[in-house]
Amino acid sequence: MCANRFHYPDFVTVCEVGPRDGLQNERIFVSSEDKIAWINQLSHSGLKYIEITSFVNPKWIPALKDAEVVAKGIERVSGVTYSALVPNLNGLEKAIETNIDEIALFISASETHNRKNLNKSIEDTLPLIEEVAKETISNGKTIRGYISTVFGCPYEGKVAMDKIIRIADTLFEMGIRELSIGDTVGIATPLQVEEVLDALLRRFPAEKVAMHFHDTRGMAIANVLKSLEMGITKFDSSLGGLGGCPYAPGASGNLATDDLLYLLEGMGIKTSVDYDKMIEAAKYIQDKLKKSLSSHTIQALSAGMGK
Repeated sequence: MCANRFHYPDFVTVCEVGPRDGLQNERIFVSSEDKIAWINQLSHSGLKYIEITSFVNPKWIPALKDAEVVAKGIERVSGVTYSALVPNLNGLEKAIETNIDEIALFISASETHNRKNLNKSIEDTLPLIEEVAKETISNGKTIRGYISTVFGCPYEGKVAMDKIIRIADTLFEMGIRELSIGDTVGIATPLQVEEVLDALLRRFPAEKVAMHFHDTRGMAIANVLKSLEMGITKFDSSLGGLGGCPYAPGASGNLATDDLLYLLEGMGIKTSVDYDKMIEAAKYIQDKLKKSLSSHTIQALSAGMGK
């Protein structure tokens, strides 16, 4: 038998983004009461990080129009970080009022996607989020940065690596705690992941970088494996594979948390997350959305394969 030439991490942090990234594109509005109940289930699953909502203008993301109600209504479990996406100072004020632990700031690597997502150029967006970053830090909150469309843009195609690095440098200069690298369109392949991480990890430590994959072409798990090989220990995922970007036509759901957990448990990599509790939480939100979740794990369980 051939020896494993890769040194995989002993522990991986799973950042659950389902309540925000998973629900933001759903046509059926999940009630505030059901969102709160779902997040409470997730809080008791062993997860250490949950992105619960987004404080954006409701006319842009109506599925999350109840952000304040949800943030105020959830049960806060010790040891769990509750984060929210914030686009501007108005959103930050609401996030602070509802006691969000960590603020997520976002920007696209491609000009066209950034304009569609934020209605601003990249150059005009950077001063805005810098202002939000300063105010966040002054209020004693930490910051997580997102860069979208790193592996390709639905409008522009390939994004230059030097542009990605410049934005990453700027975000770290603003004081972000961690940077999440987004495959918004689900276009990445393991070779691309290796190329991007090879460049980024020359400048930033692996512990400050997380990966955010979408599974449009079925590549998410393969890309996770490549990331693990390169020392990444933090992954964003959405239970059941929920999600999709409103400004990236054709992009399907996120890397499914249940598929990710199946992979990691099978490799002997610890996560602190109770797999069975997550499956129950997946079934709960599946019922509320009145549709079958797309993750391979849920599909297999629905077909009677395993427990």
